[in-house]
Amino acid sequence: MIYFDNSATTRPFPEVIDVFQKVAHQYFANPSSPHYLGAEAERLLEHTRKKIAEQLKVQPNEVIFTSGGTEGNNLAIKGIALEHQGRGKHMITSQIEHPSVIEAFKGLERLGFEVTYVNVDRYGYVDPEAIEKEIREDTILISTMSVNNELGTIQPIEEIAKMAKRYPKLYLHVDHVQGVGKVPLSLKQIPIDLLTVSGHKIHGLNGTGVLFVRGGIKLFPLFHGGGHENNRRSGTENAAGMVAFGKAMRLIAEKERDHVNELKGIREELISQLDQMNDVVINSPQEGAPHILNISVPGVKPEVMVHALAEKEIFISTKSACSSKQPDVSSVLQACHLAEDVTTSALRISLSYQNDRSEVEPFMTSFKQTVHYLKGKGEK
Repeated sequence: MIYFDNSATTRPFPEVIDVFQKVAHQYFANPSSPHYLGAEAERLLEHTRKKIAEQLKVQPNEVIFTSGGTEGNNLAIKGIALEHQGRGKHMITSQIEHPSVIEAFKGLERLGFEVTYVNVDRYGYVDPEAIEKEIREDTILISTMSVNNELGTIQPIEEIAKMAKRYPKLYLHVDHVQGVGKVPLSLKQIPIDLLTVSGHKIHGLNGTGVLFVRGGIKLFPLFHGGGHENNRRSGTENAAGMVAFGKAMRLIAEKERDHVNELKGIREELISQLDQMNDVVINSPQEGAPHILNISVPGVKPEVMVHALAEKEIFISTKSACSSKQPDVSSVLQACHLAEDVTTSALRISLSYQNDRSEVEPFMTSFKQTVHYLKGKGEK
């Protein structure tokens, strides 16, 4: 099997599964319970929060446990909008954000908020100057991803953050779900106000993640109840899941430190070989994130290509898994003003540290055979 769909989800590290099972078995009590079993679970949870904060180089009270990227993005965006609407109801994002961001903003538009969707260039690059031109007196939030989940475009977050800092009334939210462990982003050096991370993109477990909220920033909670997470996210904490998330954070940091160049090498080799195929259009920027490569095969339906490769135990995807049930066209590539035959035939190859260079040749052999077959040029 060759698994090149890691931007959809990653296979959990064995150590992550082991620690989850151990904690789920030994620390099953509710962390809010007053007895000693609850106190033990709470101590473990807060120890985990501290360790995650150390990884992010922030304070423990700035870390909110969530169920993943979608909740984190919604809490950041809606939490700021609803809490600070008295200061203004205008927000800015780009046209190529993840569905959990785009749909959150669309939901707020139905509540009377105004959203500006900034244009991007051919590779999905967001120009900080284009964002600044849209800032108004009533602008309260800018939201942009660090790494585009379909193209792998690395956004100029540091420039955007420094620009946003000149406007004290507005906050900056960064969706860093695709960047963690592959594209460095320093919360210590860059003035980001809110940042989303998801566990299952870094070999953690589904249903885990964190939202960083810089100290002093108030959010309107999405969940009301027992006042968990310092009244920002009510609901009994997933202690085992969050300890597993903390483990994944530590392991992915080690992988990034020791093996990111190997990941880049696999992507570069794929680009080199795919670029030689007349039937293939490469959509991603050359200097994109080390794990994401977007291509198109005009004339071939992407879903057909995905299923044909899956029959050979090779797994890639068409676009964001969270929008895969929509029609073939990629809204991200449309926003980049690419040709229709390119936007309707896009495929995403996404890597992880569990892949290696030996997979490139068998992947390319099967990929070429499948393209030729689907275009009526050869055997399946």
